[in-house]
Amino acid sequence: MQICRVVGTVVSTQKNRKLEGAKLLLVQPLTLEGTARGVALIAIDAVGAGVGERVLVVIEGKAAGEALGTKAAAVDAAVIGIVDHLEYRDDV
Repeated sequence: MQICRVVGTVVSTQKNRKLEGAKLLLVQPLTLEGTARGVALIAIDAVGAGVGERVLVVIEGKAAGEALGTKAAAVDAAVIGIVDHLEYRDDV
């Protein structure tokens, strides 16, 4: 899993039929300090997240495909949670 920030939405009028009705979000991976790292990616929204929210994203694998609830859907990344609060200690 990765922590990301939703930075935009993606509208696609033509897509695989297994993705019909799915909301697509543009998400930016974050460091634990909250700064952007790497490149933004497109993820299926399984939780109703909005622009500006911090979210949990699964990348590839079975979990990403299952987040959509459709078998054999071509999904590489999925938003599976909205982060309400994040606390970590770097001295542990």
